[in-house]
Amino acid sequence: MKKFVALALALSALNAGAVAQKQVQNQPPAGAAPIPVTPASASTHITLDEAIRLAVQHNHALQAVRTSILVSQADEITANLRPNPTISWDSQFFPLFHPDQFNSDYLSNQAQFDLGIGYLFERGKKRQHRLQAARDQTAVVRYQATDGERQLVFNVAQQFIAALLAESTLAFAQQDLNSFQQTVNISEERFKVGDMSEGDFLKIKLQLLQFQTDVSAAELAKVQALAALRQLLGFDSVPDGYVCDGELSYEAIRGNVEDFKSLALRSRPDLIASELNVTAARSQEALAEANGKRDLGTTFSYTHTAGTSSGAFFFNIDLPIFDRNQGNIAHARYAITQAQEQASEAAEQVFTDVTDAFENLRTNDKIVQLYQGGYVEQAKQSRDISEYAYKRGAASLLDFLDAERTYRANQLAYRQALASHMTAVEQMRQAVGTRNLP
Repeated sequence: MKKFVALALALSALNAGAVAQKQVQNQPPAGAAPIPVTPASASTHITLDEAIRLAVQHNHALQAVRTSILVSQADEITANLRPNPTISWDSQFFPLFHPDQFNSDYLSNQAQFDLGIGYLFERGKKRQHRLQAARDQTAVVRYQATDGERQLVFNVAQQFIAALLAESTLAFAQQDLNSFQQTVNISEERFKVGDMSEGDFLKIKLQLLQFQTDVSAAELAKVQALAALRQLLGFDSVPDGYVCDGELSYEAIRGNVEDFKSLALRSRPDLIASELNVTAARSQEALAEANGKRDLGTTFSYTHTAGTSSGAFFFNIDLPIFDRNQGNIAHARYAITQAQEQASEAAEQVFTDVTDAFENLRTNDKIVQLYQGGYVEQAKQSRDISEYAYKRGAASLLDFLDAERTYRANQLAYRQALASHMTAVEQMRQAVGTRNLP
């Protein structure tokens, strides 16, 4: 009875001392201005949507991919150019070995001067076919860049969720450490009054190391997650010490796998790019056939000879006896078949991605519902009951530590389940090619 009274007095003194110490810490020194409480508000907070917007605007890898669109558009300019006209001239019958004859009368009546201008007329609408082929290729490149943006958005969302998980894990680890520290303090008072053996006290004090280690690991995971996310966003787009604004949550997704497949067939940019690649291959075939047509070279020449001026027209064209561009035409036709096979493969890959994402989403949905169906609350209640009983000497140390470990493992697993579910949702958005799910 005396031990119990002494323990109660010790606990009261410990709580009173903690409250008094907290009040003293919160009080500013005499005559000093109040301490502003703004560390959290001073940080830059970004949401997932803001993170995606920053990444799309500032990610260097994506900007490099988008530059390929400008390169392809420059190729359109080249493809639409017409042949340059040519100019030629010559002078003949100069008295180089009889310089005494070199005078204006000789140049006017004896020497010959020719000046010609020529132009190559392209047959078979080559320029139009070149331009169309270049435009079709630009369309392919544009959707390829859009697909790069799709991949980047998923990576940003995935890393953002990892940062939220690290932040949530750190907050829980810190909270658990503070709670267990109180248990250690109470156990120390029980040990001092003789209500606990030294062996049990050392066991519970050593257990504190696990909580401290959890905090350190969570801090490291948070720093690494934010650094990896910042690389995706662009280091210049967010300042040091930025904070991810959000929380781990459960979002029920409706719809069946066929709905997601239909949406993916309409929205996946890589699939659209593969289909446009077939069109581009057909344009290359038409260009190859046009290049098989022989071009007409024309020249008009002005001639001044022996005091007489005259003009002449010259025409030339290749005879397509041997080279009719057969190799390039055959190459273009095989490329069409290749593009069609690649488009079919891309469609099958879309179906596979959607099926995998749907099953992953459904599995994670079930896991989260299991936790939310009572396991989270039951683990918390079990820990609270064991802690209450242990502090009052009605439960053994091993029972309390076992309940504490179970609760900690349950909470960490529940947070991981929420993060996995959110990642599965983002995977589904990546699989269908749009963030607007049915």
